[in-house]
Amino acid sequence: MSQPPTRSLIANIFRNFINSLKPRQIRGTFMGSDYFGNKYYEIPPNPSIGKRKASRWFVPPNKEDFDQEMTAEWEAWLRFRRTEAPTEEELVRNLSIMEMKKKNALEVEKKAGKPTPLLKGMETFPKREEYEVLPGKPQQKPD
Repeated sequence: MSQPPTRSLIANIFRNFINSLKPRQIRGTFMGSDYFGNKYYEIPPNPSIGKRKASRWFVPPNKEDFDQEMTAEWEAWLRFRRTEAPTEEELVRNLSIMEMKKKNALEVEKKAGKPTPLLKGMETFPKREEYEVLPGKPQQKPD
């Protein structure tokens, strides 16, 4: 009968030291992009060097712009709410559904007699003149 291998503290320390000297992956694998122009990357987990969770990030098209948008599918992937990156077909399908909902909402407002159109701004959040952005301060009209 063979004995199970024993764990040696010195051997583990030496093995971890050798693994720490090995080059690490710094560049991520390109996972895809969205229709805003963001590019998404991932470095997969590597338990042999103690990295148990993947690293995920995105690179925006304009790095100086702090008011960036991102699709819900890619945000869920970045926050580890989904394991697989969204496919191009899924993004196109959800974009067409979003456009259809916007169109239907404008038609409902026309039928209801609402005179205020959507103001330009972030597409995911409608801005209307009668709503306050900050409490007690009226909304500034675009030039």
